[in-house]
Amino acid sequence: MNALNTLWLGTRAAIFWVGFAISTLLAGLLTPLAWLFPLKYRYPATTLWNCFNRWWLEVTCGVKYQVIGRENIPTDSAFIIMANHQSTWETFAIPCIFPQQLSWVMKRELLKIPFFGWGLRLIRPIAIDRNAGKAAVKQISHQGKALLQEGICVVIFPEGTRVAPDANVPFKIGGAILASHSGFPVVPVAHNAGLSWQRHAWIKKPGTITVSIGPAFATQGLKTDAINQQAQRWIEAEKARLPEIATTP
Repeated sequence: MNALNTLWLGTRAAIFWVGFAISTLLAGLLTPLAWLFPLKYRYPATTLWNCFNRWWLEVTCGVKYQVIGRENIPTDSAFIIMANHQSTWETFAIPCIFPQQLSWVMKRELLKIPFFGWGLRLIRPIAIDRNAGKAAVKQISHQGKALLQEGICVVIFPEGTRVAPDANVPFKIGGAILASHSGFPVVPVAHNAGLSWQRHAWIKKPGTITVSIGPAFATQGLKTDAINQQAQRWIEAEKARLPEIATTP
């Protein structure tokens, strides 16, 4: 990547971040108004911010995406999405890909961010203290089961943090325990967003991110380890295949 190209990509990224900041400010200022409406109405309004920034990233930085396996999205019940975590991009895109109402397992610190955190509170997230150990796992299981029973799907990144595209780490048990205790199915999701939006990287590499949605699998009667192993085995195998059809220059 020569200096001129780097400068051009950096400029495009700067334009993206300006739009991101303005949209976040506006969304945050509208948060008090959104609280006047039930969740089923304010959730679609909240996800407009996600979809705008995903679209804005494509317009400014040339980051497109394709989805494999949309037909695997269940339509008859709530479910748990277990996805690998490589960048910020998937937090924008997942609500735009899945038509269901979603809640997220996330670190509590995100709620303290001005404007951005205010919007997060609108979607009833499961905000955990990652240092709380068993208490955090219990919170995920208790709150997550209640949300699922209301028909709200739960998104969790079982790796626990962003991981480079070429790295694999053991899955944490929170999502698997939620699945085991609730009996709701798991939908595994693999993607290669980190090839375009690297962790802490200013420049977003143009190209096409691939998101692959796997078949849902039943969790009733399965132990926690078995659920984690099945999800991780599918995600890692699919993730290893995606770079062959992933981000292009």
